[in-house]
Amino acid sequence: MHDELTKVDIQKMQEEIDYRKNVLGPKLRAEVGAARELGDLSENYEYHAAKRELGKNNGRIRYLENMIKTAKVIETGSADGVVGLFDKVTVYIEEDGEDMTFTLVTTLRQNSLKGLISKESPLGKAVIGRKVGERVAVEVNPTYTYYVVIKSTEKGEDDASLDISKY
Repeated sequence: MHDELTKVDIQKMQEEIDYRKNVLGPKLRAEVGAARELGDLSENYEYHAAKRELGKNNGRIRYLENMIKTAKVIETGSADGVVGLFDKVTVYIEEDGEDMTFTLVTTLRQNSLKGLISKESPLGKAVIGRKVGERVAVEVNPTYTYYVVIKSTEKGEDDASLDISKY
């Protein structure tokens, strides 16, 4: 399966790869070398901790490179009145009787605490491509579905200031 990412997503991942390879990697390798000089490696916590951090860094680099290699680049535009990627969307949640406003983003930049909802989440899947005024079902799992009404959508652009997930 290919991840659907924007050009900005790929650019941000490449920037992180460059930083990890050219700045963080050499620093972590130096820390491993310094910790190795402290003596007996079997009981050397600093050495094992430094090796672990170097391994995490290398793993993150491989992960990001694989994401870029397998990515499907998508466009972000949509017609007026239709929910698209990076749009600010307001929906009315029927069962709560409340409005909710969020920005629809790629999975790589989701952060529900900041109102950034993935287009691949149940809510994102339900509203993307739909029109203002439509009532849509949000299927969370096979036993729970709720309904929202799309009240408004404000066109947005791929915002390079949004961080990519660090997981």
